Amino acid sequence: MTELINTRAPERGRSGAPGAVRRIARRLRKRARSAQARILAGALGFREQRSVDSVLGTEPVVVSLTSYGSRIETVHLAIESIARGKVRPSRMILWIDSVDDLNALPPALKRQKARGLEVLLAQNYGPHTKYYPYVESQDEFTVPVVTADDDILYPEDWLAGIMAASRAHPDSIVGYWIRRMGLGPDGLPVTYTSWPYASDTHPHAANVPLGVSGVLYPTTMLERLRENGDAFLTAAPYTDDLWLHAIAVRSNVPVRQISATPVHFLTLPGTQEVTLASENLAGSGNDRVVAGLYSRTDLEKIRGVGA
Repeated sequence: MTELINTRAPERGRSGAPGAVRRIARRLRKRARSAQARILAGALGFREQRSVDSVLGTEPVVVSLTSYGSRIETVHLAIESIARGKVRPSRMILWIDSVDDLNALPPALKRQKARGLEVLLAQNYGPHTKYYPYVESQDEFTVPVVTADDDILYPEDWLAGIMAASRAHPDSIVGYWIRRMGLGPDGLPVTYTSWPYASDTHPHAANVPLGVSGVLYPTTMLERLRENGDAFLTAAPYTDDLWLHAIAVRSNVPVRQISATPVHFLTLPGTQEVTLASENLAGSGNDRVVAGLYSRTDLEKIRGVGA
């Protein structure tokens, strides 16, 4: 029940209550969500300890995620939130880039392995580890991949919503949370933090899917990713969302938001002290990547379809 109160991405440029009142309201919402997340995390931990049901189901899709460091101790909660879903994937893979961590899995992950979770060793590709080890391991792609994050508590209808959107638009990338690249009068991208959030479900070349809430990549996109190999290590080593968007633009793969308003799900308490997202924003990392990643041809395509 608690995860139904998902925060929509904030709208920009709105006027209303004085700034102090808005700040208080934001703090109260944040505290309420933190309380909801703690309650849900406790319930998921209780469920995991007692469940003998498979984490897998019959949906023709692979759910792929990665974890590292201290998060390996809590990733089972994100996995359990997916495992209790209304529908479940035919494969679920957790990629770990440390042999030591792989050989010393927490008891919860060992129990989930017995229920069908695959825990596999991967090279450290940073945030790209959530999808690229799978891409490079396959000779052909017969089902799409859904990426998930190790610190998000997903609602029961999370995968069902993704699969419904994919069935309606099988050639599209679909996700719950989309930003729309903004371009200035000169045709160049404006500052990343000023990019608006998507407000419809239409495909746009400017749509940048944010992996945190879950994104499905169709088989055609997986093929393009394999063709491009690990070039992201040079072009965008810490910004997987931007790399994936650039490849989608160049490959003419549509990107759609699942609902008219973006959704960010509950975050596992204690996992957000230092994140790639905060580091990128604080250091203008995204803006630097954007400047070097997108070609003039890419930007013309984005302007023509999504500006």
